[in-house]
Formats: sequence, structure tokens, C-alpha cells
Amino acid sequence: MADDGSASNRRDPIKSSVGNVAGQRRRQQAVTVAKERRELLVRAKRLCRVGTTGGDEEDAHVENEMMIDEDQTVLEAQTSKAVEELKSAVQSQGKGAMQKRVTALRELRRLLSKSEFPPIDVALSAGAIPLLVQCLSFGSPDEQLLESAWCLTNIAAGQPEETKALLPALPLLIAHLGEKSSAPVAEQCAWAIGNVAGEGEELRNILLSQGALPPLARMIFPDKGSTVRTAAWALSNLIKGPESKAAEQLVRVDGIIEAILRHLKKTDEEIATEIAWIVVYLSALSDIATSMLLKGGILQLLVEKLATSNSLQLLIPVLRSLGNFVSVDPKAMLTILIGGQNTEENVINVLAKCLRSEHRVLKKEAAWVLSNIAAGSIEHKRMIHSTEAMPLLLQLLSTSPFDIRKEVAYVLGNLCVESAEGDTRPRIIQEHLVSIVSGGCLRGFIDLVRSADIEAARLGLQFIELVLRGMPNGEGAKLVEGEDGIDAMERFQFHENEELRVMANSLVDKYFGENYGIEE
Repeated sequence: MADDGSASNRRDPIKSSVGNVAGQRRRQQAVTVAKERRELLVRAKRLCRVGTTGGDEEDAHVENEMMIDEDQTVLEAQTSKAVEELKSAVQSQGKGAMQKRVTALRELRRLLSKSEFPPIDVALSAGAIPLLVQCLSFGSPDEQLLESAWCLTNIAAGQPEETKALLPALPLLIAHLGEKSSAPVAEQCAWAIGNVAGEGEELRNILLSQGALPPLARMIFPDKGSTVRTAAWALSNLIKGPESKAAEQLVRVDGIIEAILRHLKKTDEEIATEIAWIVVYLSALSDIATSMLLKGGILQLLVEKLATSNSLQLLIPVLRSLGNFVSVDPKAMLTILIGGQNTEENVINVLAKCLRSEHRVLKKEAAWVLSNIAAGSIEHKRMIHSTEAMPLLLQLLSTSPFDIRKEVAYVLGNLCVESAEGDTRPRIIQEHLVSIVSGGCLRGFIDLVRSADIEAARLGLQFIELVLRGMPNGEGAKLVEGEDGIDAMERFQFHENEELRVMANSLVDKYFGENYGIEE
């Protein structure tokens, strides 16, 4: 089942009449916007400074060393020497050879962990990769495997070409994800794979073709905290698109949906955060996954997390997941608003909490969710209109950054119209329109018309049409004129975008033509 083909069938009222962008926009943003925000949270790649075994005195020492800005030249010389010592240790035979290799690996790992910008290029030029691959071979002691995987993890956290240098090591890293390897070794290999997957689509496709996904998915089945966190993070990097094949492969792994739901029910917010990012990409890229997760009751879990958590790192993916479900499945709006006692008020109150947040990401994502709930039935619209969310939305439309104002405009616009099929002009809910315009929102919509953003300008023009057509006693024209709306629309008189040009010119001709104002 191809996801892309079904995205265009997902409609909601005010959005469908101005270009049907709801489902398509969410899927595009699943890759672009999510990538930007995840990188801001230092999620795409992670340098490993403390080992997966839980840390020891030496790990703590390395962590403390990070506070010292060591001379880069000295660090590079030490790294080159460490690789040479590893080369000698690998060739060594007889008594003490194994300990010699572990000591050499530990020194190289220490050097690759102690600087904010580790000398990865020096290690690669000195020939570290073939040596590390050799040290990663099956039958080697765990300590050697762990140190080798750790070195590869930090090399993979480097620049794109440095990450690609791990290609020879990928088959062994993937092989160590299985049950034959100890939990610390498997986790460290998962970390390295997560860094490789975080580099881009090309390397993700290579990992998928080499079979990385199934064993990585099975690593989140147990209740081992650290292992689950690392594996879930790596898994979210591996499935994040833009193609849907990885997401659809993941949901075919037996037990994966149950594991996702089980971990979301727990109180460990770090694990829940990583699992929630998996849900973000599954719900954005796979119809099958969306259906399976909805049947499993994930919406109520997401709402509960929103209501009880104050962790920004958790709330972002939870909100985005909720927005995905609501935007890609019209029935999800009914599911989320029907069920428990006062469920409707709980959902809206939780989203209102996010609208009050100081974090713009939460405000924008909460507005996205509300816009799609507002695109539902008349009961949904009345519910939002009668809650504490309304004054918050009106305020945000006039005071927020542009991206938030655009999302809020979708909410307010959807509240003013009933659902319409196809190209049918939506019927206005006059009570809501009058209330929202009286709240002072018209200026905000006219500002959107003046923006360079085509989508925002289209939305602003459509709301002006609602005002002109729907305000009682012909008040709409005077209100639009009073906010310089005529001037805003006339800028489209010769605009290159035909749709906006026709829309704006038609409104001016119809409502502000030659006879406008004559009766007065």
C-alpha cells in the first residue's frame, strides 16, 4: 500500500477549499521540520562519552577531561600514535596479546571521546577503520568488542564523509545486535548504527538493505532501560524517511506495536521520549502503522502524557504524533473526543496548556492539533469555541511569530465553517464567525494576506471571504475596509499566482465594486 497516494484524500474544511494541504503538509514536515528540530535537540547524532555498561571511574575521568580545552595539535598527535599502537597490538600474538589490544582500543576511544571536536580525520587517515573492524570480529572478548564499537560510534558522529567511512564495519555492527552478543555490546553497536542512520537517506538505505531494522526493533522488546532508550533512538533515525518503506517494514515485526504501547504506558520519560519519536515517523509515513496504533489505544496514552509531563523533550514528539493521527485519519478526531468522562474538555485543556507554554514548538504543534480537531463535526467546533483555548488563540494570532500565527489561523478558520465535500463552498457558522471577528482577529488574517507566504496569503484571503459573505447586516465590507483589507487584496491584482490573483480580484470586484458605499 503506497502512502503517498492516499495523502491527497485526507481533507478538512477550510484547508480543502484553499488547496487541500492538510495531509500532504504533515507528511512533508515529518521529514523537513522534524529534522531541523531534532538536530537542535542534538538528536541526529550522539557522541558517546560514557559507556553503555553504566560507566566506571575511567569514564568519569574522561567526562571530567572534557572540561579542559586540550591543544588540538597534541590531541591529533596522540590519536595518530594510538592508531599505530593499535596496529601493533592487532598483529601481536601470544600471551598478553588480548590485553594489549584492549589497552590500545581504550586509549583510542579515550582520545575520540574527550574533545568536542574529536580528531576523527586523523584516526581515519592513520587507518583506524580496518583495525576496528578486525577487533569487532565474533569470538573476541566483550571488553574488546565494546571498546571497538565505542570507537566506531564516535567516528560515526563526525562529518558526513567520516560517517561513510564506517561502511566496512556495518555488517559486523548489525550482526552484534543479535542475541549472540552481550547486552552492552549490542547496545553500543546500536548507538553506532543510530549515528550512521542519522547521517542521511543514502546510509539509511544501506543499513536497511543489510538487515539492520529487525534486530534493532527486537532490542526494544525487553524492559532494559538503557538498551531500550538507545535502540529506540537508533530505530527512529532509521525509519524517519522520506520514503515509507522502513516504517512499513517496522510494523511487520511481530510484537513491535505492543512494545511501543507498553513503553509509552510507563513512567520513564527518557524511554517514552525515544519511543514517541518512533511514533512520530510511523504515524507520518505509514497508513498501516497509523491504523494499528489507533486500534491499540495510543491516542489516550498521548493525551495522558501531555497532561502529566512537563518535559519539553517528551512533549514535542507526543504533540506531533497526536497531530499526525488527527490529520491523517478523520476518524481519529471522533476517537480522541469520545470515550472517557469529560474527555473532550481534558483534551482541549491539555492543548491549551501547550498554547500557554513559553516554547514556540509546543504552541505551534498544539495549534496544528486543534486545527484538525476544529475541522471535524459541529460538536467539535462548538467544544473548542466554548473553552479557554479561544482567548489564547486570539491572542496568539496577533502576538506570535509567523509560523505560529499561520497555524492558529487554521484553527480559527476551521471553527467558522461546517465540513464540505469536494469543491462545495463551506457553510458559515455565523455565531462563531461573529464571535471570532469581534475578538479582534481580522487584522491578523489581513496581515497574513500581506505576507510573502502563498499558503498564508491564501488562508487570509479565504477568511476575508468568510467575513464578507457571512457577517450579518452587510458589516463585513466595512470591517475589511477598516483594517485596510482592500489595499491588502489589491496587491494581488497582477500577482504571478493565478489562484490568489483570481481570488483577490473577485472579492474586490464583488464586494467593493462601483456601487460600494453609494447607498450610504
